[in-house]
Formats: sequence, C-alpha cells, structure tokens
Amino acid sequence: MPRRFAGAIGARLLAIAGTLLLGGCAAVGPDFKRPEVPWLATWSSGSLDSLVAEQRGKPRAQTEEWWQIFNDPVLDHLVAEAQRLNPNVRTAGMRILEARAQLGIAGSLLYPQQQQVTGNVLRTGTEASSGPDSALTAYNLGLGVGWEIDFWGKFRRGIEAADAGYFAQIAQYDDLQVLIAAQTASFYAAIRTIELRLNIARENAALQKRSLEITERLFKHGNDSELDVQQAKSQYLSTLATIPQLEGTLRQTQNALSVLLARPPGPLPEMAAGRERIPLAELAVVADLPAETLRRRPDVRAVEMQLAAQSALIGVSVADLYPSIALLGSLGVSTTSQSGAARRFDWAIGPSLVWNVFDHGRLSNEVLVQDARFQQLYEQYQGTVLAAAREVDDAAAGFVANRDQVPLLDEAVKAARRSLDIATLQYREGMAGFERVLDSQRALFSQQERLVSTTGNVVQSLITLYKAMGGGWQQARSRPLIDDATRETMSQRNDWQDMLAVPLPSPDADPSQITPEREAR
Repeated sequence: MPRRFAGAIGARLLAIAGTLLLGGCAAVGPDFKRPEVPWLATWSSGSLDSLVAEQRGKPRAQTEEWWQIFNDPVLDHLVAEAQRLNPNVRTAGMRILEARAQLGIAGSLLYPQQQQVTGNVLRTGTEASSGPDSALTAYNLGLGVGWEIDFWGKFRRGIEAADAGYFAQIAQYDDLQVLIAAQTASFYAAIRTIELRLNIARENAALQKRSLEITERLFKHGNDSELDVQQAKSQYLSTLATIPQLEGTLRQTQNALSVLLARPPGPLPEMAAGRERIPLAELAVVADLPAETLRRRPDVRAVEMQLAAQSALIGVSVADLYPSIALLGSLGVSTTSQSGAARRFDWAIGPSLVWNVFDHGRLSNEVLVQDARFQQLYEQYQGTVLAAAREVDDAAAGFVANRDQVPLLDEAVKAARRSLDIATLQYREGMAGFERVLDSQRALFSQQERLVSTTGNVVQSLITLYKAMGGGWQQARSRPLIDDATRETMSQRNDWQDMLAVPLPSPDADPSQITPEREAR
C-alpha cells in the first residue's frame, strides 16, 4: 500500500510538472519592438541629394569594400591588414566569444539548475578495555536535483537578453571594422598629402634660392640694392622653415598608421610605392544612399541590440515579482561494511513554491530601475540616429565644397605660375621691381599649398562619407575572430574548440526581431 501510494503521488507530481511546463509559455514583461524614428522616413540631405542627382542613371558602386575604388593596391593591403591585426579589433572579437559563453550560461538555466552528487566513506571503530575492538566502514551516496520551472519566462527573457547582447557585441565589432578602415584610409591619404606638400615646399625653396642667388650677384655688381637681397633671403628661409615642420608631421602620421596596424612606430616600407600621389575616386561611389541605410550602421545596430537586451531584463525583473515554482528531488543510498548490514535507499520528490511577498518594495523598484535604463537607451538610440544623419550630411557637404574648389584652385595655380613668369621676365628687363617677383612667388606657393590641401580634403571628406554610410564591415564576417596562434593558446588553456568553430552570422542576417524562443548557441 505505501509503495502504491508513493507511486500515485509521484505520477501526480509529474503530471503537475508537465502541465506547468506546457502552460508556462507566456513570458512576462514587454516584448521588444524596433524603436521608431519618426523623422527618418521623410529626412533628406540636401548635399547628398545633389550628389545622387548628379549620378542618376549611372550604375551604383558597391560600398562593402569602398577603399578599392581608389584603385590603390597599397591602400587595399593596409586596410585588410588593419582590420585583421588591430588590437582593438582583436579585443572586440574576444568580446564576441565572451558573449557566446554568456549566451550558453543563459540557455543552461532552462534545465535543472541544481544538480549535486554527494558521497562519503566514514571509518569508525571502538577500543574496549576488555573484549575485542570493533570497526566498520559506512558508505553514503546521494543525488539532489532542483529544477525551477520557467513558468513566468524569467529564464527565456534571460536568453533573450543574452542573445541581444551577443548581437550587440557583433555590431560593435562591425563598427570597429568601419572605423579602422576609415582611419587607415584617412592616415594614408594624409601621408600622401603631406608628401606632396613637402615636394611643393622643396620646389619653391629651390626656386626662391635661385632668386636669392640672382639678387646677390646683382648686388655685388652694383646693379641691385641690398633690400632686394634681404627680402629674397627672408622669403627663401621662411619657405625652408616649413620643411622640418612638414617632416615632423609626416613622421607623426606614419607612426599613427603603424600603430593602427599593430606595428612599431615608423615609416611603412610598402608605402615607398606611390609616393606623392593623393588617391582619388570617381564621384559615382557616393550615389543612391537611402535614409534607411542609417539604421544599418553598426553603431546604430549596436544601440538597438542593447535596447533589446534591456527590454528583456525588464521581463526578468517582473518575473521576480511572481512565485517561483520548482521541482525538488533526491536519491540516497547508505550501507556499512558490517557483515549482514542492510542497504538503505531513500528518495524524495515534490514541488517547491517560493514567493517574496514582504520585500518592502525591493523587487518592484528593481523593475523601475530596469525600465529607467531602457528609457535611457531609447533616448541614446534616438541621439545615435540623429548623430549618424548629421555625419552623413556634414560629410556630403564637405565633399561637395572641397570638390568644387579644386578646379578653381587649379586655375589659380596656373595663373600664379604665369604671373611669376611675367614678373621674372619684367624684372630681368628692368621693367618691374623685385618686389613683384617676391609677391608672385608667395602667391604661387600659397595657391599650390591650397590646391594640394583641398585635394587631400576631398579624399578625407569622401572617406568620412563612406564611414558615415557605415560600409566596410561585411567582409570581416567571413574571417576568423582570432588567428591560429591565439586559437592554439586558448585551446590549450580551456576547451574552446566548439565555441571557436561557430562562424559569425552572415551580413544579411537580421537580428532586429529578438524572441525569447531563440536557442542558445
């Protein structure tokens, strides 16, 4: 009778547990919805619209590896190396692995949370003053299991939060790829621009040196005044003084690029090819940029995934307001070494209910804390989209302004060069004073400097525009997160093989709809 009674109770408890498992499908707390940006659907950038209008009807260029449109093999090599070896990128890759492990921890909570095996072997004995001594060994083995049923969806919300956190880390990794590509291209263009400015300074210094030699020779023969000599000398030395400054700036920019590539500071040997040539690109690369592209920017996606994770954490806090229902069970076996000793078998199974009723507002205020954090991230998301739109418009406006200056400055350089030729000829023929030659030399140097600097600014604003578009991260999804040497080192410390074998989601994967049912990876 007792065994039949115990069996009936056990069957009833299992039935109750099954009912709870089947019924516990509705997770408490808010379901995440992609935040609306009311102004985004109708937003347009005047500067960008003009660029798109210029390119209407032309084929659209790809933006995944936008640096290739500069047709510079050295730049292509440097960007690929920076995106693979930069320490910040490698750190972001490790954060993805950490998020994967956190996701695995969250997924494990759907299964029995307390699984404990205990055992002991105890040797006992007595010593008697008369009669034989006695000794025996006692053996005990026990198994305890506790399973909190996810009736209110607390653990599923935890998986949802960890899943969104995983995608947030991937988005931050993508954002670093965009940033590193833009910084590499920017430093590269800056180096080429400084090299060209150095070449112009040296050419003008050589030109002014010849003028100084002419005035000195004329002064010695009494055909010119000392004033002309001193003015020519002052201008020559002033131009000469710009060269060390430019050389110092060049070395600092080279150091910045080297560190970005995880190399010691110094010039890069591969940049010996293509010296003094600023990489230029056709205008077609900036055509057809829809406003919706802003949402695909990695930094915007990162905040969106953080918002999704925080939304799920609200549900975790709300679930703590309700009672937790768990199934507890234990098995135990005990015996001794004494001859003929009986073996004892104990078992227990039953439900457990815990409800924090008298928490004095702690749990309800925790819900408010998580909700306040959600609202903070919501405002941060709105601000991130606004900043992205501004970055696009600023970059487009800068590109248009700098591009439109180039042909004007090119004509100004030609006019300044022709003016110098005329002033030099008139000076030699005695038809004009030397001051006109000096003015023409200053004008030529100034216009050449402006032309080179503005040409460099065109490239820089185009790079900034591509960064604002959020392109350049897609190819990293197909690369391993860590190199072979690091993989081997980590595998020797711990069992990373399965975790490292998981590839990153494809660039087309859409994590915007986060659901509690998504399985832990």
